[in-house]
Amino acid sequence: MSERTSNRIFDTVNVLLISFIVLICLAPFFHIIAISLSSNRAVTSGAVTLWPVEFDLHAYRSVLSDVSMIHSLGFTVFLTILSTVLCMAMTIAAAYPLTHTKLKGRKIFMMIIVITMFFSGGIIPEYILVKDLHLLNTVWALVLPGLVSPFYLIILISFFNGIPKSLVEAAEIDGSTQLGTLIRVILPLSLPVIATLSLFYAVGRWNGFQDTLLYITKTELYPLQLKLYQLVQNNMVSDLTANEGPGTVRATPESLKAASVIFATVPILIVYPWMQRYFVSGVMLGAVKG
Repeated sequence: MSERTSNRIFDTVNVLLISFIVLICLAPFFHIIAISLSSNRAVTSGAVTLWPVEFDLHAYRSVLSDVSMIHSLGFTVFLTILSTVLCMAMTIAAAYPLTHTKLKGRKIFMMIIVITMFFSGGIIPEYILVKDLHLLNTVWALVLPGLVSPFYLIILISFFNGIPKSLVEAAEIDGSTQLGTLIRVILPLSLPVIATLSLFYAVGRWNGFQDTLLYITKTELYPLQLKLYQLVQNNMVSDLTANEGPGTVRATPESLKAASVIFATVPILIVYPWMQRYFVSGVMLGAVKG
């Protein structure tokens, strides 16, 4: 068998294997879409797989007509943008000084950052801290505790270390300040990794709900993920009370829950195509340099 034929067989097997894995990953998503577009009767009877049965948009009409859901969407978008901007600003502000070997205590700072990746105070001390700072039921309770990720910070430090020192020295010779060098030299060269980490921060904030569950009781501060959690909890309570006569809690139709999941997932998915050209290069450059 020639080398060319072997390469073709290898490429074919790779394509088939990757295609199979992609289908496995997409199947649950298509299943949720099919459920959201099917009638509740078809869903409860188990007739829906990957294609809608008894096509029905009632679930989406219910979601879009829910004022609280639309408010949660707007608040989640605002929270994600605010959190991403502040997280990246603090991560950049922490990473750039740590690239300077002349910084006193640099190794101690790096050791402290690494330790926080493996050890934390836990949920209860964190809750007490947020409470004592009077951040409960405020937007800042959802932003400040996770302002800097140690892992993302290390990635950014590795990327900054990979930028040629001659560019920084040239800027300093021209009279540029440290802040000027960061803005005019470092950041323009770091767009791939900045865009990638911004996407990571945004997705993490968009999908987060545990901190809201702990720190927020005001309904106007509920993000979309907590609304979905309430839908699931509503259905679980309904199942538990089903054998007690006329239930006081009505089960959420499966089609409505599926439509809510799609409603909460699509906005963040729209961001990916805009960030795709930075995604792979940013991760790889931040991972191998330094």
